[in-house]
Amino acid sequence: MILAKNIFKSFGETSVLRDINITFETGKCNLIIGKSGAGKTVLLKILAGLILPSSGEVWYDDTNFLSLTRKQVRQIRMRVGMLFQGSALFDSMTVEENVRFPLDMFTNKTKKEKLDRVNYCLERVGLTGNNYKFPSETSGGMQKRVGIARSIVLKPTYLFCDEPNSGLDPKTSILIDDLIDGITTENNITTIVNTHDMNSVMQIGDSINLLYLGELAWKGTKSEVLESDNALLHDFMFASPFLKRLRDTALKD
Repeated sequence: MILAKNIFKSFGETSVLRDINITFETGKCNLIIGKSGAGKTVLLKILAGLILPSSGEVWYDDTNFLSLTRKQVRQIRMRVGMLFQGSALFDSMTVEENVRFPLDMFTNKTKKEKLDRVNYCLERVGLTGNNYKFPSETSGGMQKRVGIARSIVLKPTYLFCDEPNSGLDPKTSILIDDLIDGITTENNITTIVNTHDMNSVMQIGDSINLLYLGELAWKGTKSEVLESDNALLHDFMFASPFLKRLRDTALKD
């Protein structure tokens, strides 16, 4: 579980987040949605410890993350997996080396132990046998899967995903969603996903949090989206006439 408690964030005189209170549950895909400029990425970075809030608290289970020493923060980071929007792979490293990188940084495992773990993670994301390819030799979808493999190689307790489906075709996006959802459930991870993808919301949205102009405007589950009368949620979710017709049809049925 991760708890955001009374989070405020300003850059200079510009207020980005105002009094955010959200509980991100363990074993579920917790989504942060909202229009560009709503504060989603800033909130995700605060939760992941990449930037500090102006005020407020971030709790990892029973630990106040913002009160930890540098050594204690390092221990928490070893339990955190990150999937970046652009995959953030090292171009000069092979697939195997990219996935192994966190093991090299944070563990004293033997070469064989590292290779066994890397191969397991590559198998889990459907990339067995791609160890020696470079990122430039793989597709965008494969790069995202390499990113997922790297994010779980340390067996994380917490997983942060920033726009995991950005730039992907619909079929590949569904594959990535299925992987994130399956890994979350299998390993009982607290997963937080920042997304614009409406398919992701309806497919893996166990807990959905809508930000609007830096404030929490709505929260609920994917099953509650269609039933909600929140105007801001409707404006975001059903912006296109096609999606609005689908919603209206579903409500009539």
